[in-house]
Amino acid sequence: MIKSKIVGVGHYVPEKVVTNKDLMQYMDTSDEWIVERTGIRERRWIEFGKDNCTSMAVRASSIALERAGLVPHDVDLIIFATLSPDYCFPGNGVLLQRELKMREVGAIDIRAQCSGFIYGLSMADAYIRSGICKTVLVVGSEIQSNLLDLTTRGRNISVLFGDGAGAAVLQACEGERGILSTHIHSQGEFAEQLMLREPGNSHEKRWYEGIADDIDNIYMYMNGNFVFKHAVSRFVEVINEALNANQIQPGQIDKVVPHQANLRITQFVQKTMNLREDQVYSNIHKYGNTSAATIPIALSELYAMGELTENKLVVLAAFGSGFTWASSLIRW
Repeated sequence: MIKSKIVGVGHYVPEKVVTNKDLMQYMDTSDEWIVERTGIRERRWIEFGKDNCTSMAVRASSIALERAGLVPHDVDLIIFATLSPDYCFPGNGVLLQRELKMREVGAIDIRAQCSGFIYGLSMADAYIRSGICKTVLVVGSEIQSNLLDLTTRGRNISVLFGDGAGAAVLQACEGERGILSTHIHSQGEFAEQLMLREPGNSHEKRWYEGIADDIDNIYMYMNGNFVFKHAVSRFVEVINEALNANQIQPGQIDKVVPHQANLRITQFVQKTMNLREDQVYSNIHKYGNTSAATIPIALSELYAMGELTENKLVVLAAFGSGFTWASSLIRW
């Protein structure tokens, strides 16, 4: 039976490191305040002229392809997840295709926010299982530093987010290894609890005219406590969904790689599921929340550390704006 296998992962983060103490020049905050509430100590922000969403994706994808022993010409399909594209349109998928000088393959952009990478894996897995594609490149790349309200008013959100990109190459395979299952969900009734309204077309005025009426519309909005309560329950729920679908017990998991949203969420999931500390990977202290890029960045780091060896059971899980949430169980 044909299924898909991740054969290469890669990531790129900008050189510029922004510490919690650096944020004190913009807002009333402290390193202690941020670490206690989020677990974040620093994040990476782009320097304009050096990086953009596409260029970061190119670097991450090139590493993933090299680790897979492949070249851009081998790719049959691009799936690009981002909430922060370079242009309103066209999407970043075609820009990546251009920069990597690929064949004229399909390029799909998806907007599932923090769940975007797993949504992309689910789509890639389906294309490969159906026999339509043999090799699919899935990318998550984000620039969020220029979406933040860098004042005391916006500190609850602005301390959370960073920039970066991660990529994975999937290929058709046979046998017991590969993606065992993916599970994706949404709950649009809570869409406005975590959102960025502009630029949008949901009102009579042009989006830039709406800014004059309400400057807050150009910044992210998050109902923090509400999102936190839903996130912790959905994380546990969707991880268990993947385990139950494959008759796997939590103790059999080698690594849980959650979306890096908040260390308190990760710790809650670990405690609720009675997982050991070594079973759950976290790098949020270094990068903050890079939305669709967090999981592929984490996978790339785990690969570099020699943690993703043959037959390891890895669970990916994410929750984000939409609301969307997703999981995937992989036998490496």
